[in-house]
Amino acid sequence: MKIVPAIDLLGGRVVRLRAGRREETTVFSEEPWTVAAGFAASGATLIHVVDLDAAFAGERKQATVLERVVRGAGVPVQVGGGVRSADDVEALLGLGAAFVVVGTAAVKEPSLVERACREHPGRIVVAVDARDGRVAVEGWTETAEMTALELAGRAAAWGAAKILYTDVARDGLGRGPNVEMTARLAAAVSIPVIASGGISSLADLRALAAAGVQECVVGRALYDGVFTLEEALAC
Repeated sequence: MKIVPAIDLLGGRVVRLRAGRREETTVFSEEPWTVAAGFAASGATLIHVVDLDAAFAGERKQATVLERVVRGAGVPVQVGGGVRSADDVEALLGLGAAFVVVGTAAVKEPSLVERACREHPGRIVVAVDARDGRVAVEGWTETAEMTALELAGRAAAWGAAKILYTDVARDGLGRGPNVEMTARLAAAVSIPVIASGGISSLADLRALAAAGVQECVVGRALYDGVFTLEEALAC
């Protein structure tokens, strides 16, 4: 399984949230570029970065930090958070992102995301963030009527490179990933599905692999020292 370490940025710092709630934030580092370089040195071949300021406020205030992380990592970086326009996509690709992760816009501006997939083949990842099976948008503060399976199917039809599936009720809580739903999505679409949210043990990684999931994003478990990136990669 491909292990993708996560870096969530808020105010230029590396943080983790509990279940996506901004009021429950833990700060892990003041130097995200150092964290990214450390992950690369430990064997990561892809790093997942989320601009939480943009996700919550819709304003991209961390461009300088993002560019320093992306260009200094030494490995490809996928960047998401508050990507709601063609200009956002172009800006992140311009900073050096290998992939751009689009979430809310896939629900509210589907034609924009479909066009982005067509104009940037192999570089757009559609985030399917869900709570109780329904898609969560606007930094996980709203729930749409669309189901996770519906959005994943649309993204595959648009030509998205991958699906990033997060069970937001589990993110940052260490309850374990939603293996069943991740596997259902992976079986339903023809593009790779990346698991995210709740991974708290090496056993979780093995369960996802056994269910046919080939890639996952890991955050809090690495920061809390539950296991190392080297241990995860050796699973």
